[in-house]
Amino acid sequence: MALILASGSPRRRELMALITPDYTVVTSDVDESKIAADTPAHLAQALATAKARAVAALRPRDTVCGFDTVVDCGGEVFGKPRDEADALRMLRALSGRTHKVHTGVCICRGARAAATVETTMVQFSPIAEEDLLAYVRTPEPYDKAGAYAIQGHAALWCAGIAGCYYNIMGLPVHRTAQLLRRFG
Repeated sequence: MALILASGSPRRRELMALITPDYTVVTSDVDESKIAADTPAHLAQALATAKARAVAALRPRDTVCGFDTVVDCGGEVFGKPRDEADALRMLRALSGRTHKVHTGVCICRGARAAATVETTMVQFSPIAEEDLLAYVRTPEPYDKAGAYAIQGHAALWCAGIAGCYYNIMGLPVHRTAQLLRRFG
Protein backbone atom coordinates (compact mmCIF):
# COMPACT_ATOMS: atom_id res chain seq x y z
CA MET A 1 0.00 0.00 0.00
CA ALA A 2 1.35 3.41 -1.02
CA LEU A 3 0.37 7.05 -0.52
CA ILE A 4 -0.35 8.81 -3.81
CA LEU A 5 -0.51 12.56 -4.42
CA ALA A 6 -2.87 13.07 -7.37
CA SER A 7 -1.28 16.38 -8.37
CA GLY A 8 1.68 17.52 -10.40
CA SER A 9 1.90 20.85 -8.54
CA PRO A 10 5.40 21.57 -7.20
CA ARG A 11 3.86 23.49 -4.28
CA ARG A 12 1.66 20.55 -3.33
CA ARG A 13 4.64 18.18 -3.50
CA GLU A 14 6.55 20.48 -1.15
CA LEU A 15 3.63 20.71 1.29
CA MET A 16 2.88 16.97 1.20
CA ALA A 17 6.50 16.40 2.21
CA LEU A 18 5.70 18.26 5.46
CA ILE A 19 3.22 15.47 6.25
CA THR A 20 5.35 12.58 4.99
CA PRO A 21 8.31 12.16 2.64
CA ASP A 22 6.96 8.76 1.61
CA TYR A 23 4.54 9.38 -1.27
CA THR A 24 4.36 9.05 -5.05
CA VAL A 25 2.93 11.49 -7.59
CA VAL A 26 0.34 10.19 -10.06
CA THR A 27 -1.59 12.87 -11.93
CA SER A 28 -5.15 12.41 -13.13
CA ASP A 29 -6.54 13.12 -16.57
CA VAL A 30 -9.80 14.64 -15.31
CA ASP A 31 -11.39 17.18 -17.67
CA GLU A 32 -12.05 19.96 -15.17
CA SER A 33 -14.23 21.88 -17.63
CA LYS A 34 -16.91 19.17 -17.35
CA ILE A 35 -17.32 19.58 -13.58
CA ALA A 36 -19.76 22.12 -12.15
CA ALA A 37 -21.11 22.92 -8.70
CA ASP A 38 -23.46 25.36 -7.02
CA THR A 39 -20.78 27.30 -5.10
CA PRO A 40 -17.04 27.92 -5.50
CA ALA A 41 -16.34 25.85 -2.36
CA HIS A 42 -18.38 22.92 -3.68
CA LEU A 43 -16.57 23.22 -7.02
CA ALA A 44 -13.18 22.90 -5.30
CA GLN A 45 -14.40 19.80 -3.47
CA ALA A 46 -15.95 18.27 -6.60
CA LEU A 47 -12.75 18.78 -8.58
CA ALA A 48 -10.56 17.33 -5.80
CA THR A 49 -12.88 14.34 -5.52
CA ALA A 50 -12.87 13.71 -9.27
CA LYS A 51 -9.05 13.81 -9.34
CA ALA A 52 -8.67 11.51 -6.33
CA ARG A 53 -11.24 9.00 -7.59
CA ALA A 54 -9.68 8.92 -11.08
CA VAL A 55 -6.29 7.98 -9.65
CA ALA A 56 -7.82 5.64 -7.04
CA ALA A 57 -9.51 3.73 -9.87
CA LEU A 58 -6.03 3.00 -11.25
CA ARG A 59 -4.51 2.29 -7.82
CA PRO A 60 -7.34 0.76 -5.68
CA ARG A 61 -5.07 -0.57 -2.92
CA ASP A 62 -3.33 2.76 -2.38
CA THR A 63 -4.38 5.85 -0.45
CA VAL A 64 -4.88 8.72 -2.91
CA CYS A 65 -4.96 12.41 -2.02
CA GLY A 66 -6.63 14.79 -4.49
CA PHE A 67 -6.77 18.58 -4.24
CA ASP A 68 -8.14 21.52 -6.13
CA THR A 69 -7.94 25.21 -5.28
CA VAL A 70 -10.13 28.04 -6.48
CA VAL A 71 -10.20 31.72 -5.62
CA ASP A 72 -13.67 33.06 -4.81
CA CYS A 73 -14.02 36.78 -5.46
CA GLY A 74 -17.56 37.77 -4.57
CA GLY A 75 -18.89 34.40 -5.74
CA GLU A 76 -16.95 34.41 -9.03
CA VAL A 77 -14.49 31.54 -9.45
CA PHE A 78 -10.96 32.47 -10.44
CA GLY A 79 -8.98 29.46 -11.60
CA LYS A 80 -5.68 29.61 -13.46
CA PRO A 81 -5.53 32.55 -15.87
CA ARG A 82 -5.68 31.77 -19.60
CA ASP A 83 -3.42 34.65 -20.60
CA GLU A 84 -2.07 38.04 -19.53
CA ALA A 85 -5.42 39.81 -20.00
CA ASP A 86 -7.17 37.21 -17.84
CA ALA A 87 -4.49 37.50 -15.14
CA LEU A 88 -4.90 41.30 -15.13
CA ARG A 89 -8.69 40.98 -14.89
CA MET A 90 -8.40 38.73 -11.84
CA LEU A 91 -5.75 40.75 -10.05
CA ARG A 92 -7.60 44.03 -10.62
CA ALA A 93 -10.72 42.42 -9.12
CA LEU A 94 -8.74 41.23 -6.07
CA SER A 95 -6.98 44.59 -5.53
CA GLY A 96 -8.10 46.28 -2.32
CA ARG A 97 -10.57 43.50 -1.46
CA THR A 98 -11.01 40.44 0.69
CA HIS A 99 -11.49 37.17 -1.15
CA LYS A 100 -11.76 33.49 -0.24
CA VAL A 101 -9.45 30.68 -1.23
CA HIS A 102 -11.13 27.27 -1.20
CA THR A 103 -9.15 24.05 -1.44
CA GLY A 104 -11.02 20.82 -1.87
CA VAL A 105 -9.39 17.79 -0.29
CA CYS A 106 -10.38 14.22 -1.06
CA ILE A 107 -8.69 11.09 0.22
CA CYS A 108 -9.64 7.71 -1.25
CA ARG A 109 -8.68 4.10 -0.80
CA GLY A 110 -10.71 1.74 -2.94
CA ALA A 111 -14.39 2.61 -2.48
CA ARG A 112 -13.78 4.49 0.78
CA ALA A 113 -13.47 8.28 0.53
CA ALA A 114 -13.44 11.35 2.77
CA ALA A 115 -13.70 14.86 1.38
CA THR A 116 -13.74 18.38 2.79
CA VAL A 117 -13.08 21.99 1.85
CA GLU A 118 -10.72 24.36 3.63
CA THR A 119 -11.45 28.08 3.23
CA THR A 120 -9.06 30.93 3.95
CA MET A 121 -9.90 34.64 3.81
CA VAL A 122 -7.24 36.81 2.16
CA GLN A 123 -7.19 40.62 2.26
CA PHE A 124 -5.27 42.42 -0.49
CA SER A 125 -4.25 46.06 -0.26
CA PRO A 126 -4.83 48.15 -3.36
CA ILE A 127 -2.29 47.09 -5.99
CA ALA A 128 -0.56 49.73 -8.10
CA GLU A 129 -1.22 49.32 -11.82
CA GLU A 130 2.51 49.36 -12.59
CA ASP A 131 3.06 46.49 -10.15
CA LEU A 132 0.23 44.48 -11.76
CA LEU A 133 1.62 45.04 -15.25
CA ALA A 134 5.13 44.01 -14.18
CA TYR A 135 3.80 40.93 -12.34
CA VAL A 136 1.79 39.53 -15.25
CA ARG A 137 4.92 39.70 -17.41
CA THR A 138 6.60 37.14 -15.12
CA PRO A 139 5.81 33.41 -15.21
CA GLU A 140 4.54 33.41 -11.60
CA PRO A 141 0.78 34.01 -12.05
CA TYR A 142 0.02 31.50 -14.79
CA ASP A 143 -0.23 28.17 -13.00
CA LYS A 144 -2.03 29.46 -9.93
CA ALA A 145 -5.68 29.99 -9.07
CA GLY A 146 -6.46 33.69 -8.89
CA ALA A 147 -3.27 34.52 -10.83
CA TYR A 148 -1.07 34.93 -7.76
CA ALA A 149 1.40 33.12 -5.54
CA ILE A 150 1.01 34.15 -1.90
CA GLN A 151 4.50 32.77 -1.21
CA GLY A 152 5.87 34.89 -4.07
CA HIS A 153 5.44 38.49 -5.14
CA ALA A 154 1.81 38.63 -3.97
CA ALA A 155 3.09 38.58 -0.38
CA LEU A 156 3.67 42.31 -0.92
CA TRP A 157 -0.07 42.86 -1.48
CA CYS A 158 -1.36 40.64 1.32
CA ALA A 159 -2.61 42.77 4.22
CA GLY A 160 -4.09 39.87 6.17
CA ILE A 161 -5.06 36.21 6.27
CA ALA A 162 -7.74 34.47 8.32
CA GLY A 163 -7.30 30.72 8.19
CA CYS A 164 -4.69 28.30 6.93
CA TYR A 165 -1.78 29.92 5.07
CA TYR A 166 -0.87 26.64 3.36
CA ASN A 167 -4.40 26.39 2.00
CA ILE A 168 -3.65 29.43 -0.17
CA MET A 169 -0.74 27.48 -1.66
CA GLY A 170 -3.08 24.59 -2.48
CA LEU A 171 -2.71 22.00 0.29
CA PRO A 172 -4.09 22.66 3.77
CA VAL A 173 -1.46 20.73 5.70
CA HIS A 174 -3.24 20.37 9.04
CA ARG A 175 -6.62 19.36 7.56
CA THR A 176 -4.96 16.90 5.16
CA ALA A 177 -2.97 15.27 7.96
CA GLN A 178 -6.17 14.91 10.01
CA LEU A 179 -8.00 13.21 7.13
CA LEU A 180 -5.05 10.92 6.42
CA ARG A 181 -5.12 9.66 10.02
CA ARG A 182 -8.58 8.21 9.32
CA PHE A 183 -7.00 6.06 6.61
CA GLY A 184 -4.02 5.00 8.80
